[in-house]
Amino acid sequence: MASSDEPDSLGYALRNKRFQVFERLVNQNFPENKVIKLLDVGGASYFWKDKDLVKSGRLQITLLNLQPELDLPYGIESVVGDATDLSQFEDNHFDLVFSNSVIEHLYTWENQKKMARECKRVCKKYFIQTPNKHFFIEAHYVIPFIQYMPKRLTYSILTKTKLSRMRKWETGDATQYLNEIRLINKKEMKKLFPDAKIYKEKMLGMTKSFTAHNL
Repeated sequence: MASSDEPDSLGYALRNKRFQVFERLVNQNFPENKVIKLLDVGGASYFWKDKDLVKSGRLQITLLNLQPELDLPYGIESVVGDATDLSQFEDNHFDLVFSNSVIEHLYTWENQKKMARECKRVCKKYFIQTPNKHFFIEAHYVIPFIQYMPKRLTYSILTKTKLSRMRKWETGDATQYLNEIRLINKKEMKKLFPDAKIYKEKMLGMTKSFTAHNL
């Protein structure tokens, strides 16, 4: 579980605030009596299970991940799939696509473009969030400005010191993250979702993350 999933963390509080924005947009865009089919790309059930939109039966959620999630609460199902290839779903299969801090984990700009295209294909409405590349504290390592350092130096910091999250990273985990993470700036987010509004999540007066949505 990421640090932002801990109930007492600042990241958790910011995520809840973002969800309040999402909930308001859902209420504005969908009739109150409509059951909304939502695809959460890369999500987990713990994020949704206590939300009123789910407990009331208003959202029917499909979680899509590389591995299935078991023992799910009512209103949530899990499927195995790839964010860059949602071909198991027809065009406009869902009412809404949601994704939280996933698109930056796809290794390349080309894969990020594929995910954006697929999310827009399977649904006309979307709400896609990612950390801001230029926020002064890098979201995954929680070290100021480390995103601008050479990967070899970042690897040494992660594996040989406890500067990142008060622990030394396992070598495999550090290598995996350094390979897969490609942070996105506002200009790139607009290229991926040219018809979107960009919701800027603020912290200390600076933009911590971007959410592209067309709600």
